[in-house]
Parts: sequence; structure tokens; C-alpha cells
Amino acid sequence: MARILAVDYGRKRCGVAVTDVLKISANGLPTVRSCDLMAFLKDYCSRESVEEIVVGEPRDMHGNPSESMRYIEPFLKQLRKEMPDMKIVMVDERFTSSIAHREMLAGGFTRKQRAEKGKADEMAAVLILTSYLDSLRMF
Repeated sequence: MARILAVDYGRKRCGVAVTDVLKISANGLPTVRSCDLMAFLKDYCSRESVEEIVVGEPRDMHGNPSESMRYIEPFLKQLRKEMPDMKIVMVDERFTSSIAHREMLAGGFTRKQRAEKGKADEMAAVLILTSYLDSLRMF
């Protein structure tokens, strides 16, 4: 069975999460520098069966694409070129970063752990993927 992979794309680093083979739960993978993301995805997909990639779509409070889309669009274009047979889905990622920080507080993360670069990005990717899995279960 194939997995679903999610990306919380950032200008410097990206959070990455993946489902188990049964697509029941989402688990974070190590945060990847944005410049290394494509190589990471190609390598991961060559080792693991991945049926689709979910990418967080930043939107403003009115539901319009946010300013961050100008950084994500080139990545999406390259992803479609490098992996033409891969299904790519965009998922609204509003509030995932703030929810990730709140969850870290609720989970008892120390100040030092919360300040660790990439931890919130990883958690945001898990939230994006969990949201997508929940939407699949609704239908």
C-alpha cells in the first residue's frame, strides 16, 4: 500500500510528514532545507511507495492565496516537472503554524524544544496531512 506525504513549504526549511501504509495516522519526518527538498522527495519516493503529495496552500483570512504562494509556485512547477506521474494536492494551511505552537505548549514542550528550528514546521506538516486525511474520511 502507498503512503501520502505532506509538505509545509517555507522559504528556508520545510516540514514533512507521511502517513503509515494504512493511511490512518500522520507522522513527522525530519525538517528539510527548502533548497534540498526536491532531492529529498525524489529519494524518499524512490524508497517508499507514495501515491500523492499534499502541499500546504497558504491563504489569507478572506480565503485568497497569501503572499507566500509566490515562493511555493516555483516549487510546485518543479515538482510537477520532476515527478509528472505523482498526484499533487493543495490543502488550505491557514492557522497550522499557530496551532502547532499551541500544541507544543499543550504537549509540555520546554521553551528550548519549542525554539528548536524546524519543530513547528514538522508539526505543521503533520497538521496539514491530518486535515487532509480527515477530509478523505468525510466522503
